[in-house]
Amino acid sequence: MDEFRIRAGNFPRFVAPFAAPLALFFAVCLLLGAIFTGSTPLGAVIGALATAALLAVLVAKHRRLTTGTVVRFSADGVELTDSYGFRVRLRWPDITRIDVVDTRLASPRRIGRPGGVRVRVEPLRSVGLVGWGERTVPPRVPGWTRERLARVPVDPATGRPEVAIPLGEFDPLWEGGAMGDWVRRHRPDLMGR
Repeated sequence: MDEFRIRAGNFPRFVAPFAAPLALFFAVCLLLGAIFTGSTPLGAVIGALATAALLAVLVAKHRRLTTGTVVRFSADGVELTDSYGFRVRLRWPDITRIDVVDTRLASPRRIGRPGGVRVRVEPLRSVGLVGWGERTVPPRVPGWTRERLARVPVDPATGRPEVAIPLGEFDPLWEGGAMGDWVRRHRPDLMGR
């Protein structure tokens, strides 16, 4: 068995989808701070401090993600677990393809004023394994996550949901490394080589 963890140095990639909401948050805090204090420079300081606090929350979440998320390769298949309680398992014969995997970190809903500036957090996109597998979801997840998972296709023969393991989040060049070696060993047909 081999284990792989998300590299701690990928924080810029993790925070990139939050750039637009953070900019909007800064602007709103700046405006509110300037209105309530009567000073634009003080409003800018309030906006910067509030945005820095929100960024600190993202740093803590990233740290939890990198220390608690692991993908394991074994003779049976591939398993992904994280510190929140999610677990995805794919047996080698049940993997259907290598494809782009969208990992949602926040609700896909847009925030902002209708008719004005509206932003949303985009998903992280990476290449990974997709197939009919098993999924364990922690008891406390947001409603948007439950709704999204309820819409996932199900294999008519087995009733198992389509699941994905985003290997590109662990190593963008995974196909040429040790993870790719596991796939080539057990499912060379997926690699197209």
